[in-house]
Amino acid sequence: MTEADTTAGYIRLPGSTLPPPPDGPKPLVFDGDAGEFFRIAAKGAALQLVTFGFYRFWLVTDIRRHLWSRTSLDGDRFEYTGYGRELLIGFLFALAILSPIYLAYFLLGLEAERYKAFASIPLFLFFYLFQQFAVYRARRYRLTRTIWRGVRFWMAGSGWSYALRSFGWMLLTVLTFGLMYPWRAAALERYKMRHTHYGDLQARFAGTGGQLLARIWMFGLVILAPIALVIASAVVQYRFGARLTTHPTAGFLLACAGIIGLTIPFLWPLLRAVEWRWWVEGVRFGEASAKCALRKRTILVLYVKFILSAMLVVALAGALIAAIVAGLTYGYGLKSADLIKMRGDWISYIASAGVVLFYLVVGLAVGAIQRYFLQRGLWAEVARATTIEGVQKLEAVGARGDAANALGEGLADGLDVAGF
Repeated sequence: MTEADTTAGYIRLPGSTLPPPPDGPKPLVFDGDAGEFFRIAAKGAALQLVTFGFYRFWLVTDIRRHLWSRTSLDGDRFEYTGYGRELLIGFLFALAILSPIYLAYFLLGLEAERYKAFASIPLFLFFYLFQQFAVYRARRYRLTRTIWRGVRFWMAGSGWSYALRSFGWMLLTVLTFGLMYPWRAAALERYKMRHTHYGDLQARFAGTGGQLLARIWMFGLVILAPIALVIASAVVQYRFGARLTTHPTAGFLLACAGIIGLTIPFLWPLLRAVEWRWWVEGVRFGEASAKCALRKRTILVLYVKFILSAMLVVALAGALIAAIVAGLTYGYGLKSADLIKMRGDWISYIASAGVVLFYLVVGLAVGAIQRYFLQRGLWAEVARATTIEGVQKLEAVGARGDAANALGEGLADGLDVAGF
């Protein structure tokens, strides 16, 4: 051997061809500019104000296009091909479906006033099913508007079948005090993923309820701890015949329950981080799989930033209101009696409209902050923590699937179901 080439760990003999290097894990790359996204969210909030909220359909579309197009895998970016008018039309269709249902329930409630307390139960069950149907169909819409390397993602399956499965698992979870939640999550993800396709490649979900339980059991103990302490304090009260708030042991148990209960909201982002990681690592497209290094504290920091920023906006709004009231009181010499006399006058209606407008502005500002931290922030962190193995197996995928209508997305919007 007179010549050797050890490029990439391979030895090449004279006249031989160097084999291609192995396909290693490919990271998801998110390179979106934070300032650009915030401008999109802020502009959208302002336009929602002047369009009475109808611009939100175009805002959602702009946000999705930004997030999708700034995310790439193996050098190729994702595309979102949806339009705001599709979401608007879907919402109007959903409104036409939901409005008669609300009206029918109202009329039935008038006819059966003495059963009104029980009449809300079937309504709740119906809307739960309807909500789960909307969740499935909205996901179907988003997938069919997502393209990578010119190939569309798409989704089959029945939204009502998914809703019935979700209802059955929800009932089982309630009856077992939440113990079956991990298996519920795994079963629903399996149903969704086995009806999910990338071109002609079918997806599947490899995660199990046992795996999720092993990761979140400590959260369940913390959530159940306040309930257990309240029950224990009731037992103490019953055993000693003392009032619940006066017996030292019962009072101590109640105080502990209160302290633990205050920590539960901060556990939510930690739980979400664990679930995100479990979900990402369970997704399979053929032989392609994912690894996720998302850390719980990363998501917790995002939630804390959102809460502090929202509190700052509300505090500044309160300070501005206080300054306006102080200016009217001291600058123009108005007193409480003068303000009371203005009731029913035209100026009072202007003031009321101003207050409503002010609250709308504050709400939209908080919404823009929420989109910045809890939509862009979550998307960016999950993408940056994810690597895909077996990307080369996706190169031979053929195009397949049609675009779904936006009715499910409209129903999800009408029922206030969160989602990207």
